[in-house]
Amino acid sequence: MRQNASNEESENPSQPSPPPVQGSQTLLRGLDMLDKVIDGPVKLAELSQRMGLTRSTTHRLANALIDRGFLTFLPRVGYQLGPKLLQLGFLAQSQADIVQIARPIIEELAMQTEDTVHLGRLDGDLALYLDKIPGRRRVEISSRVGDRQPLTSTGLGKALLLDSDPQDWLRLFETDRAAGAPAADYDQWLDRMKGYAGAGFAFDLEENEDQIRCVAAPVRDASGRIVAAISISSAAQYMDDDRMAALSGEVRETANKISHELGWTESVAPPRRTRR
Repeated sequence: MRQNASNEESENPSQPSPPPVQGSQTLLRGLDMLDKVIDGPVKLAELSQRMGLTRSTTHRLANALIDRGFLTFLPRVGYQLGPKLLQLGFLAQSQADIVQIARPIIEELAMQTEDTVHLGRLDGDLALYLDKIPGRRRVEISSRVGDRQPLTSTGLGKALLLDSDPQDWLRLFETDRAAGAPAADYDQWLDRMKGYAGAGFAFDLEENEDQIRCVAAPVRDASGRIVAAISISSAAQYMDDDRMAALSGEVRETANKISHELGWTESVAPPRRTRR
């Protein structure tokens, strides 16, 4: 019985952690070393200083990481991240369930704003709605999970296109109109899209559904590529210009939180615009 009680105490997160044993201390040092070279090659002397270790200890630890593929060494340049991390990063990204990752974050946004929040991604030339958190207001938003909506008339769709080549914007705009999207003036739409691309968020000003407005922002992966978007939607009476402007920062911040969970950091520049 005493042994069981001891096990329960050791698993209690409120208990202080025991001092690290030698093996775990080496592991932590190895992880720290990866952090020290994350911004580019570092020579041994500088790496030793950053780690607060002797040159011989730093060299020994670095060689162990090289043997495992976590570091590489370039003569006259220094240590940098190795190919094993690329493999692990790819596997982690492929296994990440963006709906599961985003759900608690967008639930919090919906609770704070009392409005409906959507999560979606590109599906060919349409926006696929992956998740929907209903708001608390008495507003009926007709979207459903699994719906595919036009890219150029929805806020979420526009957010997904912010990194795309403007030539694609024209093609998609014409495709959406031909498929029955509400009529719109392209030059006016294009001016707005250029502004959205520069600001990092997008609006739907009753363009897809009468009396419904939304604010949207893109979600990025570790490479900086847009892989999804989120939006807040509500009736126009709750979404005047001032509130939409105020929400734009909040929506973008929430999208960034999801992006961070996918490995993105602010230092990663968006990829160059490419044709789709």
